[in-house]
Amino acid sequence: MLSIFYQTPKLAEDVISIYTTFSYSVVAFAAGYFIHDTIDMIGTPRSRQCIELIAHHFVLLIALSVPILTYKSVGYLLVGLLVEINSIFLHLRQLLLLHKFDKTSSTYRLNSILNLGTFIIFRISPLCWMTRWIVINKNLVPFFFYFLSSLGLAITTVMNIVLFYRCLSSDFIHRKDTSSKLE
Repeated sequence: MLSIFYQTPKLAEDVISIYTTFSYSVVAFAAGYFIHDTIDMIGTPRSRQCIELIAHHFVLLIALSVPILTYKSVGYLLVGLLVEINSIFLHLRQLLLLHKFDKTSSTYRLNSILNLGTFIIFRISPLCWMTRWIVINKNLVPFFFYFLSSLGLAITTVMNIVLFYRCLSSDFIHRKDTSSKLE
């Protein structure tokens, strides 16, 4: 995704009007992925977190529908999709937990650090940038897009704060509490 902005710098300058066939295709592909993942989650009941992910995917699908239907805001949504880079480490964390990796193992610890680092770089930073951009450029976008963006960003931001706290608490705060009790 980062390469799209590198290949088409104008896309970063005008996140509303400019798009390329490739950038549009990435947004469409992402929508397809989220539709597939949502159907899979609905068909495979899991936990409370699954319901949260379905809600997250629903918000994303609404947001992705705007550029797919209007060819507008492709760049803006690509910035939002940077969030998914962190998903690599979140999914790896889940796999490590499912396979009962010791939280003190070097593999788990390295992933925990990479997870929180990429969380800040690819989740928190883009969401802050998108919020700032939509507030500053409110007059450049139709009210409906402004409303959808603001609502989606608010929901996504709250969900990400909760997710960040869960990861931080589980992998760092409670781990320290446990290790200090052992000493």
